[in-house]
Amino acid sequence: MTAAMKGLSGILAALMLMLSGCAKQDNTPEVPTSSDTSIITESETMDTNRTYSATELNVKHLGRTAEQDGILWLALSASGIEFTFTGTKASVTIVGDTMISSGKDKQARFAVYIDGERTLDTQVDAAEKTYEIFSADEAKETTVTIIKLSEAAESTFGIKSIDVTGSEIAPTAEKELKIEFIGDSITCGYGVDDEDRDHHFSTSTEDATRAYAYKTAKLLDADYSLVSYSGHGIISGYTDSGKKVTSQLVPKVYEKFAKSFGYYDIFNVADIEWDFSRFVPDIVVINLGTNDASYCGSDRERITDYSENYAEFLKVVREKNPDAHIICALGVMGDSLYTGVKKAVEIYTTETGDTKVSHFRLKPQDGTTGYAADWHPTEATHEIAAADMAEEIRRILAEQ
Repeated sequence: MTAAMKGLSGILAALMLMLSGCAKQDNTPEVPTSSDTSIITESETMDTNRTYSATELNVKHLGRTAEQDGILWLALSASGIEFTFTGTKASVTIVGDTMISSGKDKQARFAVYIDGERTLDTQVDAAEKTYEIFSADEAKETTVTIIKLSEAAESTFGIKSIDVTGSEIAPTAEKELKIEFIGDSITCGYGVDDEDRDHHFSTSTEDATRAYAYKTAKLLDADYSLVSYSGHGIISGYTDSGKKVTSQLVPKVYEKFAKSFGYYDIFNVADIEWDFSRFVPDIVVINLGTNDASYCGSDRERITDYSENYAEFLKVVREKNPDAHIICALGVMGDSLYTGVKKAVEIYTTETGDTKVSHFRLKPQDGTTGYAADWHPTEATHEIAAADMAEEIRRILAEQ
């Protein structure tokens, strides 16, 4: 090849390379700057529709909960969920149990709070229903809380899904202090929304968030779990005949997730053993004896039976909560069995050597703050009890 031919070949190769580069440049889309990418992503995020199940990865669980086939079940008083997100819409799909056709006196009642303000208060009356719980014109950072207001014994409900338009949802932070409350109708908030002492039980007038246990947790900024059933006791449920009622005993069901008349298909909350590692309290408050008093009266043998069985129950509570301080309280609806409570603590301490157990007398109601349904405490009475209990817990914590 001559020098001239070599020169021509070089020129042709250069031209081909230039043409190839131009073609590649023309067909390549413009790459956005980093700021453009950020704007596009944020806009898309706020318009994104997302669906979640109510697992602990997505929401904070309040109190005892149970998952079955992707549905999160709420049974016990004040159990619920809480999460945050930034967006414009949120809705929740709720499934009801067999009590949905039983009317307002037995249907589960729940509330929704947006940034701490109650925005929905309703009862579960359908097999499945979707509730819009938040809507805004512009994306807003929001905390959503869903709480079961009524107790487990009558009815339950399940959270099937949570739908949001906006960012991903996230559980709210756990509190430093955790308290478990074990009790009866007082803990459940029986009749607190019906200040007529001659009226009777209805889930529509029951609200655990207006009762002393929930209020105590709020005063102490604590996470809580309520294990409470109206009419229940240590050795006897409420009786007006003097006969022992052994079908309503908290010690029998304490180790279960819950118990209820309602069920869903073949799922029953009483079939689930509670995993005590899921909520580890610093304080356990037991307020049981009001219903036992209707059976025990002033009978010494019955009071002794109460104390001895209470001491045995304390052993179970300690086994399940090895590090908690246990407070045995009584008094809001009468303190006639308080001597039996003190005796139970004495028996337990003597037998076990465990000194992280104490008793505490709550002030009996005297009518000055009124009465709710079936002579139960009003919210004003509950506030007095909550203030006293919170102060006692502060005292115990300060000494630890």
